[in-house]
Amino acid sequence: MPAAGLPRDARLRRAGDFAALRHASGRLGGRCFSVRYRPNGLGHARLGLAVSKRVSKRAVERNRIKRLVRESFRRVRAELPPIDLVVMARECAAGLPGAELLAEIDALWRRLPPLKPAEGTGTIAC
Repeated sequence: MPAAGLPRDARLRRAGDFAALRHASGRLGGRCFSVRYRPNGLGHARLGLAVSKRVSKRAVERNRIKRLVRESFRRVRAELPPIDLVVMARECAAGLPGAELLAEIDALWRRLPPLKPAEGTGTIAC
């Protein structure tokens, strides 16, 4: 039986990966979450999380939000294009029940645009 966890290669871990998403990427937003994304060229999707103390002072609440986002990502990871994602929680996320948070993040996954394939590698048309 495969492990239910999120594999190491499906997570953003380096500060440089987070910084690249902060500066040059697409954006989606909802009431409780903001998502930044960009193609990664690795063949699979990767997830990064940013849930600050501004969202909730209680670590238990921040961890609950991260756990719900990871669970949602696990479910849709196979259908996502090769893309890097950073999900940032907003302050209203702390007070909502888990079912509402899951519904919103699932809706954001569906709104991700499909990646356009590169037509050519050069700048001169043949």
